[in-house]
Amino acid sequence: MSRQGHLVGVELDTGQKRPLTDRQVRVKQRIYRTLLGALVPIIVLIAWQVLGQFGIISSLLFPTPIRIINAGIRLIQTGELYDNIKISVLRALSGFVLGGSLGLAFGIFVGLFRKTERALDPTVQMIRMVPHLAIAPLFILWFGIGETAKVLLIAKGAFFPLYINAFLGIRGVDNKLFDVTRVLGFSKWKQIIRLTIPGALPHILLGVRISLGVSWLGLVVAELMGSTSGIGYMMSDARQFSKTPVVFVGILIFAVFGIVADSAVRLLERKWLSWQDSYKGR
Repeated sequence: MSRQGHLVGVELDTGQKRPLTDRQVRVKQRIYRTLLGALVPIIVLIAWQVLGQFGIISSLLFPTPIRIINAGIRLIQTGELYDNIKISVLRALSGFVLGGSLGLAFGIFVGLFRKTERALDPTVQMIRMVPHLAIAPLFILWFGIGETAKVLLIAKGAFFPLYINAFLGIRGVDNKLFDVTRVLGFSKWKQIIRLTIPGALPHILLGVRISLGVSWLGLVVAELMGSTSGIGYMMSDARQFSKTPVVFVGILIFAVFGIVADSAVRLLERKWLSWQDSYKGR
């Protein structure tokens, strides 16, 4: 009896599942989310490949994913892709830093002072409504087709999301907190650093995400105006010679860099805004 009891005890021990640690649960949830997010693209790619393989869709307009991958490998092997990516990233970052920093500064300035809002905001909103393609010829006349015009065009797009979101973030800070800082004798500078910017941070980070996205959009327009390098130029050149797979490679590059930049900002959001107690969905 004692031996049977021992065997039953061993079976019970081996049959019971150990509870997962918090880290294992997080890893499991992350894998599940990744697989769920990849489901639709995988189905689309398989359908695309099958339709192209059997000639149901035009191979000239919609080259199969395998042809696009082969075109990307050739561009990597020749070094052409790396050179163009390097130039495009540098342009986009230069424009984003210039336009984003000015947008943030103007947004804070206008958000803090009502007189400044009345004086500057109507003009800023008027310029915001001018499309990129409408202002590009003017930039070419003023600065030529060099790097200055391209960076300024990207900066114009990067300016407004940060301007608007910084302004909205500051105006959304609870007015009672400003009263508290006045009672505590905070200087204007200390009030901005300790209250205004932290309070407006969720909106500012949202503005950074949108601004980065707009910078990538502006990059395409900038590199199509007389450029001789960059991903936009590579796509334009491929279009002239009907190299559709190369055009798709350029689109994928924009998509990948866009999602990487957006994910980096979201990572900062999770780190800096962990104090927020808000609904995260089910």
